[in-house]
Amino acid sequence: MLYGKEHVRRYQETDGAEGHDWNNTTVLLLTTRGRTSGQPYTTPLIYQKHGDDYVVVASKGGDPDHPDWYKNLLANPEVEVQVKAERFKARARTATAGERPELWRLMTATWPDYDEYAKKTDREIPVVVLEPIR
Repeated sequence: MLYGKEHVRRYQETDGAEGHDWNNTTVLLLTTRGRTSGQPYTTPLIYQKHGDDYVVVASKGGDPDHPDWYKNLLANPEVEVQVKAERFKARARTATAGERPELWRLMTATWPDYDEYAKKTDREIPVVVLEPIR
């Protein structure tokens, strides 16, 4: 099973032929800039489309702290996204309180474990909207 750096490598090498479809869901690659280093970091994330946008969840498996990729995009919301062979720039933002319930349902429909992760932490797990810049 692909995961982590190996997942990123195979996804990039095959334009998503390996790695886009994963555990009965879909995965994109999100590249953020390190908030202190400025270096690019690429993370495979489960996603769903919502209109023209892409939605991901900053769950970190229910850890009490946000994942680094989320902290990075808070510092610099200009990100790069790869979905299969398509690569594009996007602006990342945390879903608003009004958007979150619908988007959370969308994401838990594709990955029910998000509900379990939410029970493991006191933080509200952020739902992130990736708005393509075309």
